Amino acid sequence: MRALFLTLSLVASTLCASAADRFITLASTTSTEQSGLFKHILPKFTADTGIAVKVVALGTGQALALAAKGDADALLVHDRVAEEKFIAEGHGLDRRDVMYNDFVLVGPKADPAKVLATRKVEDAFKAIAAAKANFASRGDKSGTNAKELRIWKAAGIAPDKAWYRELGTGMGPTLNAAAAMPAYTLSDRGTWLSFANKRDLEIVLEGDPSLFNPYSSILVNPAKGAHIKSADAKVWHDWITSEKGAAAISSYTLNGKPLFFPSKAAPKS
Repeated sequence: MRALFLTLSLVASTLCASAADRFITLASTTSTEQSGLFKHILPKFTADTGIAVKVVALGTGQALALAAKGDADALLVHDRVAEEKFIAEGHGLDRRDVMYNDFVLVGPKADPAKVLATRKVEDAFKAIAAAKANFASRGDKSGTNAKELRIWKAAGIAPDKAWYRELGTGMGPTLNAAAAMPAYTLSDRGTWLSFANKRDLEIVLEGDPSLFNPYSSILVNPAKGAHIKSADAKVWHDWITSEKGAAAISSYTLNGKPLFFPSKAAPKS
């Protein structure tokens, strides 16, 4: 009987170890990680599938570069232009819409650039440049940084380093820097809502349709090497775009406010 018990214990331990060893590497954005979304949804995915997810949180540009080298199995990112280029170059497969929120422009309550008088983000950026008000840029090739740079370009402005600070940091540290300066900055809404050190910062512009912020799931091309866990990555890809995934995303709130919305309910951009 004792021998049987030891044998069963050994089998159980082996099965547990095998389950623990089953994981995928997901390259994603700092906004999904710093907003707390992954802490909420990943345990649900693992409970459903037995697959753990190891997240590498970077700016979208860095996440795509990492995956292009074959150092991730899947992506969850938010820069449509860069995503389409990634797939066109043969690095990724089967891009799917997952969720969305929006970008918000935050700044000092005193609003030295009078941004509150504007309605369009391009006009807000023009007002910041005209006032030579401090602006904190992530400067990290992230999806948020790419969006910000496209707004400056659309506004016809080359930011002046006298008031424009390129930090090379994620969204949380950039918000911390903006709060300390104080300065204006562009943030995804999810990270802003979960950011605790707001100090004198507040949202000074929101609701411009051009600030729509969609997130996509992409599979890394298994041609990158035999080490790519394409089968388990596909399980994740299917789950995050399923009804279960949508329910997990919808159920993540902070102070009663949702931080992300499943793409099945996305507005037309």
